[in-house]
Amino acid sequence: MWKKTLCYFFGISSSIAITTPTLGADRIQFNYPPFGDFEIATQDLEVFANEGKITKDFAFYANRTQPEQLAQMREFLKTKFQISPTVISQFTYSPIGEKMLQRLGELLQTQNRINGFYALRSALILSAASPEGLSVINIIKNYSSPSIRLNFSESIQTIGQLSQLLQKRDIVVSEIQKIATQEAANVPPIDFAQKPDIRQRGEFNSTKITLTLHDRSRDGKSKTVLERKYDVDVYLPQPKSAIAPEPYRVIVISHGLAEDRSSFVYIAEHLASYGFAVAALDHPVANSKQFQKFLTGIASPPQPTELIDRPLDVKYVLDELQRLNETDSRFKNKLNVQQVGLIGHSLGGYTALALAGGSFDFAKIRQECNPNRSLNISTFLQCRANDLKPNNYLIEDDRIKAIMLMNPLNSVLFGKQGLSKITIPVMMVAGSQDIFTPAVPEQIQPFSQLPSKDKYLALIENATHFSVQSDLPSSETVIPVPQGLLGPDRKSVYSYMNSLGVAFFQTHLSDRQEYKPYITASYAQFISQAPTNLSLVNSDSEKVISQVLNRVYQTPSN
Repeated sequence: MWKKTLCYFFGISSSIAITTPTLGADRIQFNYPPFGDFEIATQDLEVFANEGKITKDFAFYANRTQPEQLAQMREFLKTKFQISPTVISQFTYSPIGEKMLQRLGELLQTQNRINGFYALRSALILSAASPEGLSVINIIKNYSSPSIRLNFSESIQTIGQLSQLLQKRDIVVSEIQKIATQEAANVPPIDFAQKPDIRQRGEFNSTKITLTLHDRSRDGKSKTVLERKYDVDVYLPQPKSAIAPEPYRVIVISHGLAEDRSSFVYIAEHLASYGFAVAALDHPVANSKQFQKFLTGIASPPQPTELIDRPLDVKYVLDELQRLNETDSRFKNKLNVQQVGLIGHSLGGYTALALAGGSFDFAKIRQECNPNRSLNISTFLQCRANDLKPNNYLIEDDRIKAIMLMNPLNSVLFGKQGLSKITIPVMMVAGSQDIFTPAVPEQIQPFSQLPSKDKYLALIENATHFSVQSDLPSSETVIPVPQGLLGPDRKSVYSYMNSLGVAFFQTHLSDRQEYKPYITASYAQFISQAPTNLSLVNSDSEKVISQVLNRVYQTPSN
């Protein structure tokens, strides 16, 4: 039994080495009761990484590891990460980076069984600054303790919890796919091949107008920046005929962390072609340019107050569009700013939920964040709300009538109580392989808790956190994302977002009921393409999804 456990631990450890890139200094030491102390020499790992040779001592562990895991481990050991020491330093000295390193340091301790936080931080920075570059072996060489003392029992427990969470996630995903199949079977079939293909562009041309806004009412009131000055791209429909249409309903796009207004240009242009005026804004803090400044040491990291300021950015955009609609000849009487849709990705998804009526559950935030023991990466960002003064922040905007959320984060910030006031239509989009805002806690469970009668859950198999983003050149991205985190080819995902966006907002923003058949499980089946298969369920399946969650996690959904 102990050999199997050792093999399991060593195999899993190698498979996650890329996310915890430190294995030891001269050696790794750990105690496995009741069998005593074990160690792995750094030199043995280096020989294995560089030459593929398994030394006599290393063979004890290698022979107990699956061949594919051993191959993955060697690849991880050899990999050099193209990250500058400045970027590493900025992140590891930021509040979120420090929390993450503190948690990792509990598992990877110094020789004297002290939290490895400082040794890990210095090793990461020194490795990135060295001529050899940032690699696992180089981090080992720069570790400031003679050895790493692995907190074996807690590491095994953490790895076991992670493995269990992934297994349960896969069960939930499979069950939702079955529920969607049943939903499709319960309604009369529709021949979508004979209906208009809303994956294709609509009948409107559009022109892009860039606005530079300056919200002086908040200048100097936030520690994040001295002013709230930002750009907004407005995609304004242009009818092909001379007949003037009714005022265009407005859809605002709120990007996530380290993104910007170009991150979802494909859906902005597509929605404009169907007669929506789309406003994609750059939030002035934590957008791609500002985040780049933070990583290069020019700017401070985002403050907790950004959770308040982001929704206020959207409010200000709507106020300005209303003003321009009355005064600017480019917009005059062309915009309906009282019937607004909102699209948000990741942190932008939180922004949309807050504007739709979601409220902070400070009791839950304190409980989840003091301390934060979660394996959900997004909670490190959400727990920044723990530093906010508990208050009833006035964020909701009743001009917003429908929201579409892509990979939102919200589980710690809101919970069931915080979501209880959101009654407008909601489209929730989840990726089964999203490790940053994992599907079950951040999308599937909140979907089951939303009181809205018109709600939809779109689940994309094999999609990651980045699958919905525009495919920008790597030179334009702040942080290069490895191909493995981008997921499979994203063209099919773009077509899903385009068609579901059109159908959802035409139905629930423009009251065009002829589009309602497109937001059904059967239509999702019609456009679904492997390997990113699409499943769609609606509010009718809320009860059965809650039952699945309760059964799999054996705890009430709250």
